[in-house]
Amino acid sequence: MTVRWTYAFVDRPAALLDRSAEFWTAVTDTRLSPPRGGNGEFATLLPGAADACVKVQGVASGTGGAHLDLAVDDVRALVRSALTAGADAVADHDDWAVLRSPAGQSFCAVPWHGESVRPPVVRGTRLDQVCVDVPPSLYDAEVAFWSGLLADWASAPGSLPEFHVLKPPPGPAIRILLQRLGEERPASAHLDLACADIPATRARHEHLGASFVAAGRHWTVMRDPAGGTYCLTGRDPETGGLPR
Repeated sequence: MTVRWTYAFVDRPAALLDRSAEFWTAVTDTRLSPPRGGNGEFATLLPGAADACVKVQGVASGTGGAHLDLAVDDVRALVRSALTAGADAVADHDDWAVLRSPAGQSFCAVPWHGESVRPPVVRGTRLDQVCVDVPPSLYDAEVAFWSGLLADWASAPGSLPEFHVLKPPPGPAIRILLQRLGEERPASAHLDLACADIPATRARHEHLGASFVAAGRHWTVMRDPAGGTYCLTGRDPETGGLPR
């Protein structure tokens, strides 16, 4: 079972979806597709001459966050593999399904429609990673789950003990970072952008309505105009790796 493409979802409260979409289309230099879904809750961020890899979703309750869509030739095969590896089934929509990882992070199995071309780097940045924030008691199980489900991805410890990186083979546009939290709380997820120049990117994002939250070793935590947190990370936008 091979994952052909990956999508990062920006999940935000439905009432703030327009505000969120306006910000993220500006950040990624994309345009918004027509809305779809029963309540117009889904839209895709469309790049010019590449395949989309970011979507937005208005959620009916909660503050939102992020999640990953795995696009495959055989959705049923992915669902079976995920359930065998320890996932839970959340919802079945015939040609796609919602699942939950052992730590409780939602993700979707969706059909592949031939996507293969990554969007370009935009002003020295690329949205290329979904970071799953995992409580300590479930961290080892989460690492084992994703490493087993995505067996053809490179799975390795990150730059700090609390990180584990899952890097896809050539093809999928979005990779996964697992982060062990310092406290027991429900799993969640946020988006990471690889940035050649974090201060310059931060200034641009603040101009677009984002706000600064905190600074870490190789990253800066930001909050978008819809209230969702995300990170600007000091990684090579082309490769996704840390600078040597």
